[in-house]
Amino acid sequence: MHVGIPETVLLFRNGEVVDHTPDAAELFNRTILTGMGWDEVREALAPGFPELPADLPVSQMIWASPTVPNAELLAEPSANRLHLRLRCTPDGAANLFRARCQTDEHARLVDLSRNAPDALWCTDVDGTLLWNNDAYEELCKDAGKAAEDSSPIDLKLPAMRVERTTRVSVKPNGQPQRWFEVVSRPVQDGWMHFATSIDSLVNAEMAQRNFVQTLTKTFAHLPIGLAVFDRDRQLVLFNPALVDLTHLPVDFLSAKPNLLSFFDHMRENRMMPEPKNYASWRDKLYDVVSAAREDRYCETWNLPSGLTYKITGRPHPDGAVAFLIEDISAEISLTRRFRSELELTQSVLDCFEDAVAVFSRLGVLTFSNAAYRTQWDCDPDSAFAEITIVDATKDWQQACDASPIWPDLREFVLTLRDRTGFETVLIRKTGEPMRCVVQPVAAGATLVRFSSVAVISEHHQPPQKEQRAVG
Repeated sequence: MHVGIPETVLLFRNGEVVDHTPDAAELFNRTILTGMGWDEVREALAPGFPELPADLPVSQMIWASPTVPNAELLAEPSANRLHLRLRCTPDGAANLFRARCQTDEHARLVDLSRNAPDALWCTDVDGTLLWNNDAYEELCKDAGKAAEDSSPIDLKLPAMRVERTTRVSVKPNGQPQRWFEVVSRPVQDGWMHFATSIDSLVNAEMAQRNFVQTLTKTFAHLPIGLAVFDRDRQLVLFNPALVDLTHLPVDFLSAKPNLLSFFDHMRENRMMPEPKNYASWRDKLYDVVSAAREDRYCETWNLPSGLTYKITGRPHPDGAVAFLIEDISAEISLTRRFRSELELTQSVLDCFEDAVAVFSRLGVLTFSNAAYRTQWDCDPDSAFAEITIVDATKDWQQACDASPIWPDLREFVLTLRDRTGFETVLIRKTGEPMRCVVQPVAAGATLVRFSSVAVISEHHQPPQKEQRAVG
């Protein structure tokens, strides 16, 4: 017996604790030790004596603690009894006092780790489980495994002892798949692992991915080219129409080029107007991006090939920008052809000697020829406000002798039902006779035509105030 060395003693009989020294309660953190088996004792002593056998010792053995200096454990079996003696050489009053003060903090740390909502566990360098908390045991239980079995999370530790973050999934029995982000940090005797549930994050990412796929399928059928650049100005999304309109290679677009490279390649393919100073234009691209982010960028490009593109910039969330490229060549061609036809019609009517004016179904002057503008001294194109049938009849009435035709003419122009044209003879205040012909035309409009005195002289009708229907 070592005189002067304090020791804690447990007495086993038939594999169970039947007696002990009073300080043994501190070792096991429980008040009643009677009835404890070897497994419970071994679990409590394993942190200091990891080489303890799984079965109750049947011969005298001594273990030295590799973690606690000057501590040893002595097993002395005799028949159906076993004395288990824990000896620890006094280590000075200061260390004893410090250990006593740290007992409460140690207990708090144990409670925190045990009750943490995230799974925590510690393994040695070979991956063997050394310690775990309750959340890890619940995770093992959900996966149908025991904590001492193989880990429910398959981790491949790095060859170098550096921190690593791994995203893994676990498929519990009869439950949806669960996702965890595991942080593995090297510690003195192995690895400490922290598993955080990221089910909400993974579900959000999957929902976003499905949404993007849905949008991609939708955009695939749009005739308008779409190019979406993220906040770093990298191309993150495009549709097939963009390839057709820009003639850019698919592999180039799939490589996620930046905004400058994208427009550089469009310029090389002659799919954008050649700027006078391309270097300064590239610098202005940042102004283009700023305008697009504020939803105020819209340009029309007339390409050397004769095509016309409309480029529109639109802001997207998180600083992203989308550019829409639309081929409006057909629309521009139609507009130009329509404008040409209007100009041709105008030039033809301007050749007529009769003064002609057309009023819409709402009574607004929409068309007049040169003879009308000269005869009635008006210029509808330069007028600040629209000229209506009321305004026009006032001018006509002032230039002619009294006639009952004016109210009827105004009513005729503003009538939406079926109408029959008519004509009448007016006398200008200069004494010149003038024939006025009123006829309905397409879309509810009305044509009013004034013939000169030369035309009147060729007709048998003398100048007088009468009306007759126009066939």
